[in-house]
Amino acid sequence: MNNIIGVIGAGEASEEDCNVAGLIGEEIARQKCTLLCGAMGGVMEAACRGAKSLNGTTIGILPGTSKTEGNPFIDYPIVTGMGHGRNIIVVGSSDAIIAIGGSYGTLTEIAFALRLKIPIIGMNTWDVSPDIKKAQTPEMAVNLAIKLANSNS
Repeated sequence: MNNIIGVIGAGEASEEDCNVAGLIGEEIARQKCTLLCGAMGGVMEAACRGAKSLNGTTIGILPGTSKTEGNPFIDYPIVTGMGHGRNIIVVGSSDAIIAIGGSYGTLTEIAFALRLKIPIIGMNTWDVSPDIKKAQTPEMAVNLAIKLANSNS
């Protein structure tokens, strides 16, 4: 089974974070992994767009009750009706997490990942634990996510 790599970050993100997210999405697809995210805009949409540009597979964990509320690059929308509560599903369903930038929603996902011992790779994100591994490039982030996911299983 291929790895499910969660990509987390702000729905309203900087251009730099969105560019990084797009490259990470491409690399996830290139490595034949599945991208999972919170399905909305910003980092999530950019990562999904990148994955779809290389025919990757995307799963979106939606906060609301409609399959159509997510970004247009989601292959498999999962409706939760849980708002921010969906963050635990995003994290718990991932084999590893890549955090890009982010605000308080991203911080909650990081906390859940630390609690659940899901590997986390960070790029320009919260620095709240030495367990968040730093990556300097999108390729390094995805390769590290795959390595840690495989050693964690």
